[in-house]
Amino acid sequence: MGALSDARVEATVAVSDMARAKAYFSDTLGLTQVGGEADFFAVFECGGTRLNIYPSAYVGSAKSTVATFVVTDLDAAMAALREGGVVFEEYDMTDGPTTVNGVAEAGGVRSAWFKDPDGNTYAVGQVL
Repeated sequence: MGALSDARVEATVAVSDMARAKAYFSDTLGLTQVGGEADFFAVFECGGTRLNIYPSAYVGSAKSTVATFVVTDLDAAMAALREGGVVFEEYDMTDGPTTVNGVAEAGGVRSAWFKDPDGNTYAVGQVL
């Protein structure tokens, strides 16, 4: 039986407008597009992993985080993203940590969340 534990996993996220999404991931988030020149798929390089996007009628329907970017300095990453126009979410989680200035800390991880133009939620996390 083949085990998935040795397989690389990639996030694949639905978007409503490929041109707008490509601009957002390239220009706002600073990711490099490495494939998928067609209108139905695009691939972005993210620190040795990849984020895939595709157009779908189900865009923004995920109620949870679709992908997490793991960074070594959360404050620096947030500052750079804010300069590009990213707005971080504020959460008051009754069953989890509450954010302060966009940051929550729990279980040895500091995290912040933001949404893309289609309402998909992403996290930026730093392991302490």
